[in-house]
Amino acid sequence: MKILFAGGGSGGHFYPLIAVARAVRKMAEEENIARVDLYLMSDDQIDPDILMEERIKFILIPAGKMRRYFSLKYFGDSVKTLTGLVMAFWRMYFLVPDVVFSKGGYASFPVLAAARILNIPVMIHESDTVPGLVNQWAGKWAARIGVSFEESLKYFEGKNAALVGNPMRPQIIGGNVLEATDYFKLEEGEHAPPVLLVLGGSQGALRINEAVLTMLPEALPKYQIIHQTGKAHFTDISGSAGVTLEKNPLKQRYHPYAFFEEGEMRNASKAASLIISRAGAGSIFEISAWGLPSILIPLPSSAQDHQRENAYAYARFGACEIIEETNLTPHLLLAQIDKILADKGRVAKMQRAAQAFSRLDAAEKIAGELIKMGLHENAG
Repeated sequence: MKILFAGGGSGGHFYPLIAVARAVRKMAEEENIARVDLYLMSDDQIDPDILMEERIKFILIPAGKMRRYFSLKYFGDSVKTLTGLVMAFWRMYFLVPDVVFSKGGYASFPVLAAARILNIPVMIHESDTVPGLVNQWAGKWAARIGVSFEESLKYFEGKNAALVGNPMRPQIIGGNVLEATDYFKLEEGEHAPPVLLVLGGSQGALRINEAVLTMLPEALPKYQIIHQTGKAHFTDISGSAGVTLEKNPLKQRYHPYAFFEEGEMRNASKAASLIISRAGAGSIFEISAWGLPSILIPLPSSAQDHQRENAYAYARFGACEIIEETNLTPHLLLAQIDKILADKGRVAKMQRAAQAFSRLDAAEKIAGELIKMGLHENAG
């Protein structure tokens, strides 16, 4: 059986694909399927090491962004997309995948278009409350559609769509408090300050980074902070923090990291009392799986304003508070943190709401459908 994955461009698309790939491997072994070959066709590998570890063969094709506004880059993007479509068609013609699974995004368009021309069965998954352009198009003809948020179902009325949640890697769930305390060099004991975990997504979040950096002198007397800055911002943020906290006796309570590997993420979440994060679907479902209260700060420039829609859908469960980026100040952020953590009843309520929202079996459900589709194709 050959399964071709499409998508990429960001961790929000890439890591759910990895979660599904792992679930496919596990399920194929349990069902004694002799061989499953996995492929990823995209314009970016994102994490070549993980692809190698998971035995996913990468096929590079160009893809241009789809824009809702005029840009001088439109012509160049159109050429990339057309070239990608031709390359995808020929690569898939000779590869002959049994099924295609797409997370959407501009990088998936050439693959999906070629799959439709070649009559290859397609399953798509939409992470956000408001589907992107590619998934809105593919949703009109795809054989299966999975969505993360209930609010997304209305965009696929009359289609074979189901609410499954967002695929997550089980390797980021669990963790060990003692191991986390040792790894992150956290203070321990009955009077140790609570730990704040700041996440900006795979690319980091500059405005959140700046707010956290500015509030450090006021925050560190009360909290320990584990801060994932994003690789692009790590040098500037860690350097500025070093200057700001040079003479601060509590500077050891601040722990900046460029990016978290799976084990680091798992243990950081285990040590945390509160999460501060963007509102990508992947981040929201990870936070809900950890069962932690959170403050979400949606990215205002996200396509279809999907982060804001995601955040408010999650907030309706009572699992988070939202600060719009236009209102974000260091003082407001710290005040909201204080307000939540000072109320143990509220923390418990947010924890329960987060756990109720999570759907930990999303990857398994999607893997099961892909294997069924692949076996049916082989049988046919």
